Amino acid sequence: MAAAQIFDLSGKVALVTGASSGLGARFAEVLAENGAAVVLVARRADRLAALQTRIEKAGGRAAAVEADVRDRAAMQRAFDAAEKTFGTVTILVNNAGVAHSGRAVELSEEEWRRVMSINLDAVFYWAQEAARRMLAAGKGGAIVNIASVLGLNVDKGVAAYATAKAGVIQFTKALSLELAFKGIRVNAIAPGWIVTDINRDYLAGERGAAMKRQIPIGRFGEESDLDGPLLLLVSDAGRYMTGATIVVDGGQLVALRV
Repeated sequence: MAAAQIFDLSGKVALVTGASSGLGARFAEVLAENGAAVVLVARRADRLAALQTRIEKAGGRAAAVEADVRDRAAMQRAFDAAEKTFGTVTILVNNAGVAHSGRAVELSEEEWRRVMSINLDAVFYWAQEAARRMLAAGKGGAIVNIASVLGLNVDKGVAAYATAKAGVIQFTKALSLELAFKGIRVNAIAPGWIVTDINRDYLAGERGAAMKRQIPIGRFGEESDLDGPLLLLVSDAGRYMTGATIVVDGGQLVALRV
């Protein structure tokens, strides 16, 4: 089968959380470029509108829904809007997330809950809702949760983030077992250091240079480095994959284990 055919997403409806910038925006554009109708979800309506316009000018189909992923009423509205505009969501990319830094003994309850509610709780609720609607429509689908290498290995100052991402990986496995027989695949991507607008300046500094030396490939990841793993997991190319976590980190995790 030709690559263009096996990765074709024509007829699919995708919903991407955290789509206003960074990896979420990239994911949305890649899905649209390969034929999916894409529903863009995030809090920054102006950025969503700009991304929607960009996708449509490139010949794709997109709709924007302003929503905080912690708001379950807004989540319902997002899925309802997707169904009204394009049909049942058959691809969910759980991308929205936040980071933090600081020693665990100094981490406030509010900060812990903020990180966990966005990085883990919302992943559960949005995947749950997507699965419920796929099942009700009698359709299969693909759910991709964005985890992190910090869910597989820890570092100082990121206790809440690492804990949440480890939870995402375990949740991915658990949900995959429950949904596989219904044709719904659930997988995760665990990126390493990927350069985005949020961290570009930080990674360009002295500490970034030291971190880069720990990556066997010798560079930080680019947003485009996740295009292939994403398309694999949402298309027929990955139709026999479920419960997997694909690590995309330039070999950093392997080097830490040596």
